Amino acid sequence: MRTQRNSPDTEERVHSEVMGTEIPCTDRSPSPTTPTSVHELRPGDIKVVAAVGDSLTAANGVGAGTDNLLLVINEYRGLSWSIGGDANITTVTTLPNILREFNPSLTGFSEGIGKENNPKAFLNQAVSGAKSGDMVSQVRTLVDKMKNDVRIDFHNDWKVITMFIGGNDICDFCTDSIYFSPANVVERIRQALDILHNEVPRAIVNLVELLHIVPLRDLHSDKSLGCPTWFVKLVCPCILKPTEGSAELQKVKDLNKAYQVRVPQLVDSGRYDTHGNFTVVLQPFFREVFLPRLEDGRPDRSYFSPDCFHLSQRAHTLMARALWNNMLEPVGNKTFTQDFMAGIDLKCPSEVTLHRVALMTFNVPANLSNNIHHFVFMLAYKCALDCFFIRPCHSLEPLPTATTPFQNWGSDFSCVHVAPSDSVPTSVHRLRPGDIKVVAALGDSLTVSFIGGDKTLDTVTTLPNILKKFNPNIKGMSTGRGKKTTGFNVAVSGAKISGIPGQVRQLIETMKNNSAVDFEKDWKLVTLFIGGNDLCQYCNDRASLSPANYSHHMMTSLDILYQERLWYFSQTKTEELAYGGRYDDREDFTVVVQPFFRNSIVPLNTEGRPDATYFSEDCFHFSERGHADMAIALWNNMLEPVGKKQTYNNFTTDRNKIKCPSEEHPYIFTKVNSHPSLTTTTTTTTTTTPATTTTTPATTTTAVTPTCSKGVDTWVAALLAVVGLVIGWGVTWLFLSCRDKRNKQRMQTMVEMKATGL
Repeated sequence: MRTQRNSPDTEERVHSEVMGTEIPCTDRSPSPTTPTSVHELRPGDIKVVAAVGDSLTAANGVGAGTDNLLLVINEYRGLSWSIGGDANITTVTTLPNILREFNPSLTGFSEGIGKENNPKAFLNQAVSGAKSGDMVSQVRTLVDKMKNDVRIDFHNDWKVITMFIGGNDICDFCTDSIYFSPANVVERIRQALDILHNEVPRAIVNLVELLHIVPLRDLHSDKSLGCPTWFVKLVCPCILKPTEGSAELQKVKDLNKAYQVRVPQLVDSGRYDTHGNFTVVLQPFFREVFLPRLEDGRPDRSYFSPDCFHLSQRAHTLMARALWNNMLEPVGNKTFTQDFMAGIDLKCPSEVTLHRVALMTFNVPANLSNNIHHFVFMLAYKCALDCFFIRPCHSLEPLPTATTPFQNWGSDFSCVHVAPSDSVPTSVHRLRPGDIKVVAALGDSLTVSFIGGDKTLDTVTTLPNILKKFNPNIKGMSTGRGKKTTGFNVAVSGAKISGIPGQVRQLIETMKNNSAVDFEKDWKLVTLFIGGNDLCQYCNDRASLSPANYSHHMMTSLDILYQERLWYFSQTKTEELAYGGRYDDREDFTVVVQPFFRNSIVPLNTEGRPDATYFSEDCFHFSERGHADMAIALWNNMLEPVGKKQTYNNFTTDRNKIKCPSEEHPYIFTKVNSHPSLTTTTTTTTTTTPATTTTTPATTTTAVTPTCSKGVDTWVAALLAVVGLVIGWGVTWLFLSCRDKRNKQRMQTMVEMKATGL
């Protein structure tokens, strides 16, 4: 599991099958021998689980009925996301139930309903209403229990202890801003961690970062949800009482952020990495939360217990998965924002450890400037995330010198079926390569030369040069050097995903104003390659370069193209857009994923060493040889059915790698024509009506409804092909949410919940 050092720089409820989780991991074995280092720990090595915290760990109201506010008093510890052990993983998803799939003898988890002193609570010593100041007493109780329980070999068993605290501190900060200041809160957390560090051997502590709590206000601002706001104002006054836009509310937001900044500083100080059998790892999946909403835009109460404050089993299920995934992600590349509505798939341990790349020592030549050290490190880190593709420059073979014999990177062409359709196709799913009239490109420096049209395919392999074999009069390709001959290549060196919507608008305007292009009738193929710069700069601006923003900008670009009737290919998170139905309402537009870059293989020379001839002199951008191989891989992906596309590119020089359309299937593959059962019958019309698009599950962005003039034929669309870098997998989106109904009765019993808090 990931640590700082091994990473880069009688129950009142019925278990629901929906709350279970399938474990996809095939290798569940422990280490051959018991590890002596916490940095070499496998999930199967864990023998004991424990937890401290507040009511989110005590699991108040998790199993309560939809309308029974009284049941929020109950602590459903057996369902707690980080420590519960009710039933098994098929019906109850918790961290212990996941770990039991790796070690059935796991102990320490809590079961059933009850307080922390109930025997079934075991090592779940969280207390409802607890604040940071209560952590020392909880930790001391926990340590005593572990030392004195016969089921635990205190000195030899490996332990996972989860601490989640701070919610009640921020709920009460307005009553005493000094006591609940970030510095004082973190100091109290430090005291508790110090006890664990000094007294508990063989332990890894999950310190879960405080959630972004302010969005909770949205749940109580919508009166139609029927939430008992009066009750939440009792347990968390400092969050709900400030008026919208007030200085008090801004102070809440600033304090919440300050808590999230201070806690990582404590963990990163190295205070808890002084010996090999103990460490503290920050798990940040709660940092940025997005309130899940219903189709009508209202907050979804199903993620919350009846009080619209504590969380339901649905939320605990996703929290357990998110915590598990965080534990398997490298420090510095952990998921800190997720969308619960999109669901969370469990990750599995792998023998491949990316941290080995990021922790390498780079021997950069002395004649390079000092800042190249950081550049090379970022390059290796980026490639570890993408595909293990690039290694440090010093380990590569020297680039060819002037005395190296020249070799062109052209390709041989053996395709027979090169004719266009007998008549202009009316459906994008019946498009042959010869029907393409225009090529264009969007992206960054890797795309600047991606649609080149210099010379011919015999000596220069590019996508346009391949297409020229089908249509010699193709337009839009870039030639030579400089901006005057760029054609429809609007890619910009250094561009990030946020700049793509602007590039799309520029491209559309450029094509519309070009007299050589019939914008309404010519079929167009546009290639987008973007994401490398976002990842390279991610550590400097995690907010604006977050996965959520990446998807937002990608969808914005797609929506613009959809309105203008272009065709689009893409990869990774965009795959959810491509195949989610959002762009399937018309016969003249589709989105197809071309995944050849997903799992690329390092190009090696004859000696088995990385081959630098695929790269330019900076060991970052591709050389002409590299671009030739990429062009072939993209073309071949276009001729492969969706679901059967090659997801890697074995960079090898071979002039005969270009695939050909077949007589049985002469078309460029789309989702529809890849699966005949999905194929629709098309008719030629001269009038179109606004299409209704559907929103993909992974986003809450409002769907675009394009407006088309009556003079535009349905077949005048264009193709847009997009190849995306694999950069999202650190990432995925997280937040908790809410549903259920309220009980309006203000019963005296509920006043006791003032001590329940988070």
